[in-house]
Amino acid sequence: MMRLKNILSSLILAALAFTTLSAQHDAPHAPTAPTTEQHPANPPAHAPNATPTGEAHDACHPDPENTEKYDPVPNVMHHIGDAHQFHIVGDIHLPLPIFAYDTEGGLTSGLSTMFHHGSKAVNGFVLAHDVVRKAKGLPSGDVELEEIHDGHYSFTKQVENAKGKKEDVGYVRYKGQCYELEESRKLTNSSSWIDFSITKNVFTMLMALGLLAFIFFKVKNSYTAQKGQAPSGLTNLMEVFVTFIRDEVAKPSIGANYEKYTTFLMSLFFFILFNNLFGLAPFAPFGANVMGNISTTIVLAVIVFLVVNFSGNANYWKHIFWMPDVPIPIKILMLPIEIASIFIKPVTLLVRLFANITAGHVVIATFVSLIFVFGNAGKSIGGSIGGMLIAVPFTAFMNVLEILVAFLQAFIFTLLSALYIGGAIEEHHHAEEHH
Repeated sequence: MMRLKNILSSLILAALAFTTLSAQHDAPHAPTAPTTEQHPANPPAHAPNATPTGEAHDACHPDPENTEKYDPVPNVMHHIGDAHQFHIVGDIHLPLPIFAYDTEGGLTSGLSTMFHHGSKAVNGFVLAHDVVRKAKGLPSGDVELEEIHDGHYSFTKQVENAKGKKEDVGYVRYKGQCYELEESRKLTNSSSWIDFSITKNVFTMLMALGLLAFIFFKVKNSYTAQKGQAPSGLTNLMEVFVTFIRDEVAKPSIGANYEKYTTFLMSLFFFILFNNLFGLAPFAPFGANVMGNISTTIVLAVIVFLVVNFSGNANYWKHIFWMPDVPIPIKILMLPIEIASIFIKPVTLLVRLFANITAGHVVIATFVSLIFVFGNAGKSIGGSIGGMLIAVPFTAFMNVLEILVAFLQAFIFTLLSALYIGGAIEEHHHAEEHH
C-alpha cells in the first residue's frame, strides 16, 4: 500500500481548491432563473427593473398560454446545474447554508429555507428555482413576493441588451412591480454581489472528502492492527484500486520517479470517482453533477497543468522552445504549436471529463422528461404511462452505463495526467551515450 497520510493530504489540498472555485459558480449550466414558465410571445425590447403591472401580457408576467405547455429543457438544465438546496419530494428540501455578500448591504447568511421556497426575498436576495439571485432595486429586509404562476415566484423572458442581442433575464414581482434578477459576480460579469454559499456541488465534494478520509484512516488502522497479515474486507478492496493505479498507471507512464507522483494520481482518481458515483444516486444528499460543472473540471485541469509544468526538466522545455536536431526553419514553425500544446493538454482533460459526465446526466433527465412530455404535464394518463414504459428501461440502462463511465472517466483523467507528467520529467538519452 502507498503512504495513506500522503494520499489524504493531497485529497485535502485538492478538495479545498475545488471548493473555493465552485462556491463562486452557483449554476453554470442553468438559465438565469429557470422555471416552468415560458417567455412572453411579444416581450418588450427593454424591460425596466421596476415596471408597473396591470395587463394580462405586461412586462412582469409571462404569457398565460405558454405557461400551460410543458417544456423539458429548463427542467433538464436545472437537473444538471448547481443549486442551493437538495430536493427530496414535493415541497420538502434539504437546505444548505447561504452566504451572500453585497457591496452595499453587507453579508446575508442563513439556510436556504429562509426564502420559503422562493416566495420570500431577504435583503434583496431571492431563491429562483433553487438558485440564489439578487433582485435589483428590491427593498431590504424580508419581503413577500407575488406568485407568478402555479407556485412559481420568478420567470424568465428574452430581452434585448445594450448590444441589441436577445438574452434571457429573470424577474420577480413585488407590489405590482417587476424586479430584474442579477447573477453573482464571476469572471464573466461584474455583479454587485458575491455568492460564497455551500451549494450542492460544494457539499458533495466535502462529503466525498470526508468519506475518503474515513476510509483511508480505517485502512491505515487495519494495516497497523493486522501487520504481516493478508488484508480483508474494505482494506482488501481499496488495495485493489491503489495497486492498480500504482502498477498500471504510475509506473509505466512516469517511470523510475513514479513514487513521487503516485499520491497525487491517487487523489485525482478517488476524488473524481467518488463524486461521479455520488452524482448517480437519485436521492438527497446525492445527485449533484459535480464533474459536470465546468468550474470543477477547470480547477482539476489547472492543478494538473501546474504539476506537469513545475515538474518539467530542462529536456522538456528544450523540446518545446528549441527542439534539438531539427532545422531552424522547422523550429520556428513548430514553436507556436509546441507552446499551444502546453495549454491544449489540460483543456482536453477538462472538456473530456465535463462533456462525458454532463452528457450522461442530460440523457437520463431527457428520458425521465418523456413521461411529462407524452402525458402533457399530467393531463394525459395514457400518455404518461406510455412515456413511462419508454423512460424506465432506458433510464435504468443509462444508470448502469453511467456506473461504468464513472470509473472509466476517473481512470482516463488519471492516466492522461500521468502520461503528461511522465513526458515532462523524461530524460533524453542520445544514442552515443549508450556506446
